[in-house]
Amino acid sequence: AATAIHTARTEAPCRYAGGAGRLRTVRRAPHVSAGASSRKRHARSRVVTCAAVSRVMISGAPASGKGTQCELLSEAFSLTHISAGDLLRAEVSTGTANGLKAKEFMDAGKLVPNDIVVTMVKDRLKQPDAVAGWLLDGYPRSKDQADALEEADIRPEVFLLLEVPESILVERVVGRRLDPETGKIYHMKYAPPENDEIAARLIQRSDDTEEKVVPRLETHNSNVAAILDSYSDVLVRINGDQDKNQVYADIEKALKSLNVSA
Repeated sequence: AATAIHTARTEAPCRYAGGAGRLRTVRRAPHVSAGASSRKRHARSRVVTCAAVSRVMISGAPASGKGTQCELLSEAFSLTHISAGDLLRAEVSTGTANGLKAKEFMDAGKLVPNDIVVTMVKDRLKQPDAVAGWLLDGYPRSKDQADALEEADIRPEVFLLLEVPESILVERVVGRRLDPETGKIYHMKYAPPENDEIAARLIQRSDDTEEKVVPRLETHNSNVAAILDSYSDVLVRINGDQDKNQVYADIEKALKSLNVSA
C-alpha cells in the first residue's frame, strides 16, 4: 500500500508503524534560507510517497547507477543499506570472528567461502536497525548464496534489477576520471570538470578501462543469471539507461504497487 502525503521538502522520511500498509510521518517546520522564498510554494506542494516495503534486494552492473539509487531508496524508505562487500571489509578491519576467518582466505589469495559471507550477512540483518527494514546491495551473487539465505528465512519482498545496455556501461566507466587532490569523480561526457586546471590533473583509474570493465560485466551477468530463478516471483526489472531521477521514479512506482503482507 502507498499513501501520498502533501508536505514540505524538509519533512523527515516516512517511518513504518505496526506493519505493512501503515505509515506515520514526522513533520518538521521547513527551514528557508536567504533567497529561498521563491522555492517555498514549490516545497509546500511537493508530494512525498512512502510504501510499507521493508525487505529489498538490488542488483546492477558496474556503472549502472546502483549506488545512487541505494542512497535514494535507503533514505526515502528508511531502509538500512547493506553492501556485502563493505560488510566484509568492515568485519576484517575490526577483527570480528567472521572477519578473522575471512582474512585467512583473503591473505592466501583465495575467495572467501560462501558460508562465512552468508553468516556475516545473516548476523547483520539481525541487528536492530536492519530488523526495521533493509536494502541488500549486490548480494546474493550465486545460487548457493541465494539458497543459504532462503534456508535462513531471509527473502526480499522485491528484487530490483537495474538494466543498462553494455555499450552504455562501458562508456560510463571508460569516461570516468578521478581528481587526485579532492577525490571527486568526474565523467568527461556526463560530468566534466569545472575548469582547465582541474581537467589537467585528472587521472583514469587502472580499472576504468574497457579491458578491465568487460570481464567485470561478464562476471556480473553470470552472477545475475544464476540467481534470477530464485527471485523470479519478486523480480522487477528497471530501465537504468535514464536520468537518475527517472530511474528512481520508476523504482518508487514499482514499490508503491507492491501488495506487501506483514
